Amino acid sequence: MGLTGGIGAGKSTVAKELVNLGAVLVDADTIAREIVEPGSEGLAELVDAFGEDILLSDGSLDRPALAAKAFATDDARAVLNAITHPRVGRRTAELVAAAPDDAIVVQDIPLLVEGGMAPIFHLVAVVHAGEDERLRRLVELRGMPESDARARIAAQATEEQRRAVADVWLDNTGEPDEVVRRVRTLWADRLVPFERNVRTRVPVAPAPVLVAARPEWEPSAQRLVARLAVACGGSALRIDHVGSTAVPGLDAVDALDLQVTVPDLAAADALAEPLAVAGFPRVDRIDHDQPKPSYGAGGETDPAMWAMRLHGSADPGQPARVAVRVVGWPGQQFALLLRDWLRADAAAAAEYADVKRSAARAATAFGDPVEAAAAYSAAKAPWFDRAYHRAWSWAEENGWKG
Repeated sequence: MGLTGGIGAGKSTVAKELVNLGAVLVDADTIAREIVEPGSEGLAELVDAFGEDILLSDGSLDRPALAAKAFATDDARAVLNAITHPRVGRRTAELVAAAPDDAIVVQDIPLLVEGGMAPIFHLVAVVHAGEDERLRRLVELRGMPESDARARIAAQATEEQRRAVADVWLDNTGEPDEVVRRVRTLWADRLVPFERNVRTRVPVAPAPVLVAARPEWEPSAQRLVARLAVACGGSALRIDHVGSTAVPGLDAVDALDLQVTVPDLAAADALAEPLAVAGFPRVDRIDHDQPKPSYGAGGETDPAMWAMRLHGSADPGQPARVAVRVVGWPGQQFALLLRDWLRADAAAAAEYADVKRSAARAATAFGDPVEAAAAYSAAKAPWFDRAYHRAWSWAEENGWKG
C-alpha cells in the first residue's frame, strides 16, 4: 500500500499504528536521509547543485537551507528530485524485496501523487487534514516559519489531486485516536484479507445484490484502469470501464466491470500472472462469454469467437471483474456497445434495471455466492439475447464505432 498526504496531515501517526499492527514500513523520508549522509554521493551532488551553504558546520546536510532553495522554484525542485529520486527508488526496491512473502508492506511516500506513482500499488491511502489545520501544526508544533510552511504546502499536490488517486481517505482533522480507530478497521477489514487473497490468488466474489448508482464508481474504475495499464504493459490495446457501473444512474452490483482488449488469446493467457500479482487473480471456471444470436453478417454464434479470460479483484474493499477479450471479437465489441447504448437510451437502461432487479431476487435463493452469481447471470441472459440486436440496430442508426 502506498501511504501519502500533505505535509502536516499526520502520516506519521497512521504509519506508526500500521507498524504496531504488523506492517512492514518503508519510509521514503528515512531513505531520503540515508542517501544524503555525510560522505555520500547524493550529498556531494546536492552541494554541486545548490552550493556549500546547504551544509552545517559538521559537514551534514542543513535540510532547512536546502528546502529554502529547492522549493523556491519548479526548476530547483526538479533538480532536487533528479538527484534524490533514483537513489531513493533503488533503496526502496531493496527493502520491499527483503519483506516476507506474507507481509503487508506500506510505503510512506510524501510525493506519491506528485510523482505519479499511485498505479504501481495495490492500494493507496491518503491521510488528510485541512490546509488551515496543517499550517497550524507546522507553525505551532514544528516551529516552522509560516512563510516556509505555506511554500511547502503550495509546492505539494492539491486535495483534488490526492482524492483522484485515493482508494482510502483517512481524515485526520480531529483527535489522533479517531484516525487510529480508522486505521485499525482498515487493517482488519481490508488490508489483511487483501494480502491473503493476493498471495493465495483468490478473487473476491460479491453477492449479486443491487445498490443505487454511486458517483465514486467512475473514479474508482479509473484508478483500476491505471493499475491494469501498468500490469498489462504493451499487451493491452485499450482498457475500458464497461458494464452497469459505467452507466450513470443505473443500479448495479457493487463490482466494477473492466475490459482489457488484447491482440489475441495468447496475449490474454500471458497476462494471467502479471494480473494476479497486481491483485487481479484469474477466475479459471469462466473462459468464454455466452454467444449471442447472429446479427448482420453473422458469425457471432461461433463459440470460439466468444472466448475470453476473466479475472477478479482480490480487494474486498472494491470488487471488480476484469474481462480480457480479443480486439474485434463480438464479446469485446458488445461490451463497449452495450455501455454506450445504455448511456444514450434512458428507456433501454430503465428496462435493463427492471431485468436486473428480477434477476437479483431470483439469486437470493442460493446461499453460495458463486451459485448466486451464476443464477443472476442466467436470469439476465434472455434479455441480453434480445438486446444484442437492438443495440446493433442503434449502432447502425447512430454511426457508432467501438
